[in-house]
Amino acid sequence: MLTGELFVQEGLISDDQLRLAEDKQREMGGADPIARVLVNLGFIQERDRVRLLGKVWGIQLVDLKEQHPALDVLQLVPPTLAKRFKAIPLERQGHKLLVAMANPLDVFVIDELRLATGLEIEPMIAVEEDVNNALALFYRVEVNVNDQIAGVMKDFDGQIEVSGREEDELSEDELRELGEDAPIIRLANLIISQGIQDLASDIHVEPMRDGVRVRYRIDGVMIEAMRLPRKVLAPLMSRFKIVANMDIAEKRVPQDNRISVTVSGREYDLRVSTLPVVYGEKIVMRILDKGGISVGLSKLGFLSHNLKMVEDWSSRSYGIVLVTGPTGSGKSTTLYSILNNINDGQNNIITIEDPVEYELAGINQCGVNVRAGMTFAKGLRAMLRQDPDIIMVGEMRDTETATIAMEAALTGHLVLTTLHTNDAPSAPSRLIDMEVEPFLIASSIIGVLAQRLVRQICPNCKEAYTASRESLLRYGFPIPEEIGADTHGELTLFKGKGCDTCKGTGYKGRTGVHELMQVTDDIRDQILHKSPGHILRNLALQHGMRTLPMDAVQKILMGVTSVDEVLRVIYA
Repeated sequence: MLTGELFVQEGLISDDQLRLAEDKQREMGGADPIARVLVNLGFIQERDRVRLLGKVWGIQLVDLKEQHPALDVLQLVPPTLAKRFKAIPLERQGHKLLVAMANPLDVFVIDELRLATGLEIEPMIAVEEDVNNALALFYRVEVNVNDQIAGVMKDFDGQIEVSGREEDELSEDELRELGEDAPIIRLANLIISQGIQDLASDIHVEPMRDGVRVRYRIDGVMIEAMRLPRKVLAPLMSRFKIVANMDIAEKRVPQDNRISVTVSGREYDLRVSTLPVVYGEKIVMRILDKGGISVGLSKLGFLSHNLKMVEDWSSRSYGIVLVTGPTGSGKSTTLYSILNNINDGQNNIITIEDPVEYELAGINQCGVNVRAGMTFAKGLRAMLRQDPDIIMVGEMRDTETATIAMEAALTGHLVLTTLHTNDAPSAPSRLIDMEVEPFLIASSIIGVLAQRLVRQICPNCKEAYTASRESLLRYGFPIPEEIGADTHGELTLFKGKGCDTCKGTGYKGRTGVHELMQVTDDIRDQILHKSPGHILRNLALQHGMRTLPMDAVQKILMGVTSVDEVLRVIYA
């Protein structure tokens, strides 16, 4: 069993951090082990917990991001068994097979693997998230996607009769019949499962003049996955509309709904949206992994000083914290992570969202329903009658919602919400433009967090190179004067050269770039005088704010991301 003292002895935490974790554990009723509490508080990484667990058990830790087993070794364990037992065969040594497992003490799994392989099993411990990622990577469907599409199209040509009529001329019964044929069902399932397997956030099915294009948004970038013949458009759109419970005969107006699917034993929600375009209907599906949101402030890429500031803001008993940035910049994930961090069971936490993207245990979540009259403003008013301690408003879209949120923050509630602005100092000006009273803004805001998402360099193909300090300065990067002083202006930077793991892109996963503006008395005075954003920015810089470019440069120098990626996201 892992005790807090073991982590102190290993030098991973201080005595003060252990006392804070023990206090948190008691607040939560003592249900979670101290190691889990330390991870949730961000004092240690999950890898540290697993490594020390292996040390206590006398089992070696293996890093699945670094170790890639040969194909003949992977074939020793059938994919169904590997996924069911969460076990990755790594290396064969005579009559012994080394196997990475999230739970290497499970003797039943070890016995099953021994029977299946005929080999003695030597278990090794690995981080569970790494095991899941490795399963998705190593046990992909072996048949090439293009071969699968070719097989589907062969069946399509052999089984489905599509007349030369335009899609608009087909009746509802004909469309439904087309959408329920086996080849189209297989094709629709393939498009969804491949998108989930590739860790896409969105699936785009787009009609073209001479075909249908399927693209996935992976790590924020659109990647073309397949091209299909034009004749599959009507049956394919009908199939997606049938499973999303939409009107398959209506092609002139946009529609939206949800689909729930299970792929490889995991549940996903797909937010489905259609849009009439020149060559037919386009459909976009946003993929939401119901059980897989990565909540935890320590996982979002905050530098230590920024992390402390966010934790301080979220520990306040009243006031409003604004998270700003464009669509797709991770604002919702940050809010969920803050809620997860402060959800100790002693507070009544209520959210109103459009829609509820992920379910969080122990938190009361409401969805906007405009047709039923449940708007952000009405929902927020109702929530204030539910004795809340902490309120999360998915987005402040109008004056009424913003005013109610500000008033709630002044009457003893901690309010978390989002706003669309380019940087942190612009947020008060945006609220003034929305006709919120300046005294409400100045009195209620604790701080503003602006953020972006940048792709991380793939750890499997990461390589170092040197660049001059002047070359980065020419790009406009704010390089601190002391950087490069002892190396004659030469800096060691990193990039990904491209490999199978990252599909040749050089990037794998994303992390946050942040800008935090603490609202001080000086800034409050300027807000009351309706001062523009650049004056607030200068004041915030004087009080130690680090801008988005400053934070991005720090992550370039740390080898987290690349110069090109920061130029694309921050300086675009």
